[in-house]
Amino acid sequence: MTTNKKETSQIEFILLMACLMSIVALSIDTILPALNPIGLAIGTVNQNENQLLITMIFLGLGLGQLIFGPISDSFGRKPVVYIGFIVFVLASFLCVSASTIEIMVAGRILQGIGLSASRSISIAMIRDRFEGDYMAKIMSFVVTIFILVPIIAPTLGKLLLDNYGWESIFYSQLFFGIFVLVWFWKRQPETLPLAYKKKFSTAIFISGTNEFIKHKSAVIFTLISGLVTGSFMVFLSTSQHIFEIQYGLVDQFPYIFGALAFSVGIATFTNGTLVVKFGMRRLVNVFILLFTLTSLLYIVIFQGILNPSISILVCFLALQFFSVGFLFGNVRSLAMQPIGHIAGIGAAINGFVSTIMAVPIATFIGGYVDTTALPLFIGFAACGLGSLLLLLLVKKPIY
Repeated sequence: MTTNKKETSQIEFILLMACLMSIVALSIDTILPALNPIGLAIGTVNQNENQLLITMIFLGLGLGQLIFGPISDSFGRKPVVYIGFIVFVLASFLCVSASTIEIMVAGRILQGIGLSASRSISIAMIRDRFEGDYMAKIMSFVVTIFILVPIIAPTLGKLLLDNYGWESIFYSQLFFGIFVLVWFWKRQPETLPLAYKKKFSTAIFISGTNEFIKHKSAVIFTLISGLVTGSFMVFLSTSQHIFEIQYGLVDQFPYIFGALAFSVGIATFTNGTLVVKFGMRRLVNVFILLFTLTSLLYIVIFQGILNPSISILVCFLALQFFSVGFLFGNVRSLAMQPIGHIAGIGAAINGFVSTIMAVPIATFIGGYVDTTALPLFIGFAACGLGSLLLLLLVKKPIY
């Protein structure tokens, strides 16, 4: 009987952490089908400016984690989540009332700052309870559930857009957030051990950073996480342009996006089983190599010609994101493994650096995605090659 209760508690913890992360995904992916209508409403002239509504929320996510992570090491995980949600609510109303691109971008950055609390704190809470390959296993199951949101979010966004207008998309994010917050408040105990609580001062930011950079593996896998996140972010910011403008698949776009997200979900679920058997490091090596080779193969075949058929493009992208599914949780877990004693600020630095790396990567590459998808795969290849070079700096297995 005791075992069942323990198992139920762990399952609920996984579900709750996944839902905390899912608020972030919902805030990004539901507006993808609405980028053009939102752009018209706020008077954007250049369609590439609409990509800012995706990339700028990531900028907020990066900045906010640097604030909320260290604070959570002093005051606990739960209060920080509440503060972040208040910021998210205010930012959402700013987005709904926006009349210019500048106000909308400001709202998206603030949304990201607010959501950074739930994103970074959920990772810190997982690290509070688990470590090593088992942490990677838990992260895989969390991300598997989390991936369900990108599968359905664009379809939900299109449904809300067609029936109630783009503003309703932001309200749907708020309703989901309130539900998760009440669940979190009622059911989730504080996970930060008293022994790990640190007296709050500005020095914790400096001491935490100094402690973080002492661990070579944490730094290297954080940089790799930035390259992987950048690859995924450039796809998020350009997918609507590629499928709706280049291929003219306006109605089909949510389903194509969902199918690609499903490939990530299959990989993360499979990773939860394989990671305990083979270890995080081995899987990261294999799938970064596969990610890079797939990108290079696309470049070799389709360089200098128009886009391939949609089925071929989707097959290449599905293979890319199947690889990404094995990388997200494992790379983050490898970065967090040696810094469990500073999990809050460690998660913050990891999230900040990887996101701040990803934003310019996505913005730069996305600016070249105009008439073909080729620049997307050139960006994938560059990020993959960079990750492989970084792996060479970790000369011996960590475990």
